Amino acid sequence: MIKFFLRHKLLVALAWVVLCGISIGTVGKIGARLDYTYTTPGEPGFESNLRITRRFGLDPAFESMLPVLTLPAGITMATPEGQKMAADTFAAAYHAGPLIYSDYATTRDPIFLLDGGRATWALISIPNPDYGPGLHVEGHVGPAIAAAVPPGCSMTLTGFAQLLSNAGPNRANLLKGMLFGATLALVALFLVYGSPVAILPILMAIPAICVTFLCVLGLTYVVSVSYFVEYMVVLLSLGIAIDFSLIIVVRWREERGNGLSNEEAVLKATRSAGRAVVLSGLTTAVGLLSLGVLPVPFLRSVGYGGMLIPLVAVCVAVTLLPVCLAVVGPVLDRFSVWPRAATTYSRAWEAWARFVLRHRWAAAVAGLLVVALTTVPVFSMKTGEPLIGSLSQFGPAAAAFHELEANGIPSAVDFPIYVMTHGGEAAVNQATALAKDTPGVHTVISADNSSFRRGSDALLTVIPRAEGSLAEGKAIVSRLRERLAGLPGGAADVGGATAEDVSFTHAVYGSFPLLLIVVSLVTLIILVRSLRSIVLPVKAVVLNVVSLGSAFGFMVFFWQLGHGSSLIYGVPATDAIRAWIPTVVFASLFGLSMDYEVFVLARISEEYERTGSTDEAIVLGLARTGRLVTCAALILMITFLSLSIDPNQIVKISSTTLAAGVIMDAVIIRTLLVPALVSLMGRWNWWMPAGLVRYLPARSTPH
Repeated sequence: MIKFFLRHKLLVALAWVVLCGISIGTVGKIGARLDYTYTTPGEPGFESNLRITRRFGLDPAFESMLPVLTLPAGITMATPEGQKMAADTFAAAYHAGPLIYSDYATTRDPIFLLDGGRATWALISIPNPDYGPGLHVEGHVGPAIAAAVPPGCSMTLTGFAQLLSNAGPNRANLLKGMLFGATLALVALFLVYGSPVAILPILMAIPAICVTFLCVLGLTYVVSVSYFVEYMVVLLSLGIAIDFSLIIVVRWREERGNGLSNEEAVLKATRSAGRAVVLSGLTTAVGLLSLGVLPVPFLRSVGYGGMLIPLVAVCVAVTLLPVCLAVVGPVLDRFSVWPRAATTYSRAWEAWARFVLRHRWAAAVAGLLVVALTTVPVFSMKTGEPLIGSLSQFGPAAAAFHELEANGIPSAVDFPIYVMTHGGEAAVNQATALAKDTPGVHTVISADNSSFRRGSDALLTVIPRAEGSLAEGKAIVSRLRERLAGLPGGAADVGGATAEDVSFTHAVYGSFPLLLIVVSLVTLIILVRSLRSIVLPVKAVVLNVVSLGSAFGFMVFFWQLGHGSSLIYGVPATDAIRAWIPTVVFASLFGLSMDYEVFVLARISEEYERTGSTDEAIVLGLARTGRLVTCAALILMITFLSLSIDPNQIVKISSTTLAAGVIMDAVIIRTLLVPALVSLMGRWNWWMPAGLVRYLPARSTPH
């Protein structure tokens, strides 16, 4: 097959150019075809929110918008003039589109009075702003209200979205981060390998990213695809495409250094290193596809779409890259700054391997101790929306929110609990009394107008004292559900962001053991077939899971507990991690980490076949792969960290955790624990039940 590609170089190049052209021409269509929902069918929180949405039009899981109006000097909310100013100003929100709001005019509730009546505020609830009738409503609310502000008054819009800086990940910031990461990756590659040929892995990322987007567009015509897949492509494609191409380029330089002609070097490098790339691509795809076993459509679609990222990167590495090496490889490599960098063999890594083997027990204990210590914070992980206090504390939105808090309004006001009763006024009165008497409830807002009444159904807004990311905040949902079960007209629907977060966490982490079992078994089958061993694949999977524990430990320690996030990013402790982030990070890191395991163990296995000595195979294998694994991990770390410049917390937390996981895996697991444990296991590494051998293909050189 490789010979076919080399015989038809122009055809291969044109095929990729055409695909990239189609992708660029159609990329604008992707956004409109993506799904922006986080559904958990069958879970009580989601089902309650769905019923509230159908009845009242708002999205209870979406954060509220809080306009704060300051009246002119000498006028307060105690005067008819002040009340009219406020009522007219907030009523202008309807010009933004379908929404409902409560304020002093609709409730006569003193909670809406600030600073002794010199200021007031409203609580606005909108439909999902990313699709359907709520599309763009969020962006229109502020201008609509601002246009109605009377002379002498001032208005500031605050809330979770405004403090977050962006309601969602910002495409422009992600693009800047990707370009910045590509530039740093090119510099790193040149410094390590000393040749302009280092630009080829960077260039291969361009068609990989473009064609992945094209495949995602095609996938939207088959299944529902989450909007987050767009950001997964940006987050993972650059680093994976560079790494896969780097493996083949490095082997090509090695073979040329051994005296092969350029075409022979391309053929041998693609056939040998290409096998490791294909195997790595499959394990990465399996890790992402494992999300498909979860009963959450959003995460399933992330798995389907994410699977395309490594598969397309593999296709680029084994088709287009060999053509480029055959045509321009020697020209670029002619200007090598230091020719010795052309070989993959490193005396420094050989010395390190021999040092580890001399102290194998100490190395194993030290490595396991580091992993154990970095994993400890995982046991304090909490899932939910980040604390309001972890968002931006500067600017007009933050000042307005602080004004609300200074007047005794809890920070949880932005994620209220919504209660829908079904028994008319009797149910409303009883529910209001019961909710106000529920521990943890600050107040209940009941607006008596058509926006909050539909026949016998009524919508109440419950303001809790604790935010939903805290255990106390989650407990309020359960208490209300129990207390409001016997109302006239039937049990009340208890919804809101916290209720849906609880449901989401139950759906995802209740099925997490199944995800872990599936991805581990499939990966084991792939590795057993490749390495022709039972012990090595089992050890690889176990160490992979262990390294993931370290990555999650970093996530909790750095972000949730705030040890470093404030210093580096200016973000205080979040106190909670969004429920779906650990799952997506797990699926991504499982495959990425397995890449290094494959590279190292495949080369050790190859050297064992040649020498018959486990320790010598470890030394030679690590000497051949140590620099490659470290450089590949460095490239991934750079690309991930470069994306953390996006102000959105989702991107920051995901990218930094991926970077930490990759580095921990490459430095501690693959270069310390793997050689130490393989040496301790000795000949047991190569044990394979005789009954299984006949089902395996003949042994071939992994790379």
